[in-house]
Amino acid sequence: MRILILGSGVVGTASAYYLAQAGHEVTVLDRQPAAGMETSFANAGQVSPGYSAPWAGPGIPVKAIKWLLMHHRPLVVWPSLDPKLYLWLAKMLANCTEEAYRRNKARMVALAEYSRDALDALRSETGIAYDERMLGTLQLFRTQKQLDHVHSDTEVLDAHKVRYELLDPSGCIRAEPALARVRDKFVGGLRLPGDETGDAHIFTRNLADICARQGVTFRYGVTVEGLRHEAGRITGVALAGGEIATADIYVAAMGSYTPALLAPLGIRLPVYPVKGYSLTLPIVDPDAAPRSTVMDETYKVAITRLGERIRVGGTAELAGFDLSLREPRRATLAYSVGDLFPAGGDIARASFWTGLRPMTPDGTPIIGPTKLDNLFTNTGHGTLGWTMACGSGRVLADLIGGRAPDIDTADLSVARYAEAA
Repeated sequence: MRILILGSGVVGTASAYYLAQAGHEVTVLDRQPAAGMETSFANAGQVSPGYSAPWAGPGIPVKAIKWLLMHHRPLVVWPSLDPKLYLWLAKMLANCTEEAYRRNKARMVALAEYSRDALDALRSETGIAYDERMLGTLQLFRTQKQLDHVHSDTEVLDAHKVRYELLDPSGCIRAEPALARVRDKFVGGLRLPGDETGDAHIFTRNLADICARQGVTFRYGVTVEGLRHEAGRITGVALAGGEIATADIYVAAMGSYTPALLAPLGIRLPVYPVKGYSLTLPIVDPDAAPRSTVMDETYKVAITRLGERIRVGGTAELAGFDLSLREPRRATLAYSVGDLFPAGGDIARASFWTGLRPMTPDGTPIIGPTKLDNLFTNTGHGTLGWTMACGSGRVLADLIGGRAPDIDTADLSVARYAEAA
């Protein structure tokens, strides 16, 4: 079939790869000049199935209030008149129960584990390189209270047979030797040896090149203005300049911008842009830098080794589609990396970036068919687009091709939201 994918982020590009592998004629449209230039450009760098968990969970409302009052705040909510924000927050609060958390985390971990395996197979098949490391990730606890609450997560990991290690300070240092210099800063950690790291932008760019060699057409600098439909089907994509692009199947993979594209069709995706920031700094002392990823649990900051760079990613800001770089968010990232790896990188030479994570209220992405026969979605991955990209693309290709996916996809489509079904 002729398939048109809207969006060339890591999720859209991975979708193109698996659809092309299945023998389809694939075209990808994007307003940017190259693949992976928006949310995939400078994210935290983690491929972390074990850390795949919804933000909504028991106790989160109380924690959120505490976060909002911290000096280095992991969460910032800007006053807004946008009703979409408050509707999304209400739906998220409705998922802050023990039952909902377990359900949502279970399906997120299942997709993320599958995606990590798909990435491993893709790497073997193509030889793709992206500053990858397979050294696990370490969630670092600064307080005993954080360590005492880890069991709710490990129960789900046990259920899905995800390997993990609960570590005392000495164990954390064995995993990340540079932490020996700040031993007094933490009380323990949770290590996931099966997790990986890598530069999502480099991966996306290189995968787009592989796709192009396999016959996928990428059209950059193209602005999508809307979808045309008739009799329950999409009939074309209206582009700036008056062109109408047509195909047999259409895939909406435009991240946070997907809901606005589909709303005129009566499809309401509960996806809201959650703004994240990152610093990328050159390593000055490899022995004082992280080996893989260290998650600073207190500030919700991930510190990742990417080749000769350190990527520091985190914070969550609810500010609509605003992309301004706010200095207090930079200060939080700089504080976390400077506190845990003070001699590892040169913060004075760090580049500062922000992007919009497309977040659903239950944490799970929206993948699969819609009420229009030939329209599919692959969006809503939140902070886990890089982690879930390959699995999501492979699942989508199976669904479009009429094959049964290797994992349960019953709760992945938009149909799980009754008002949008």
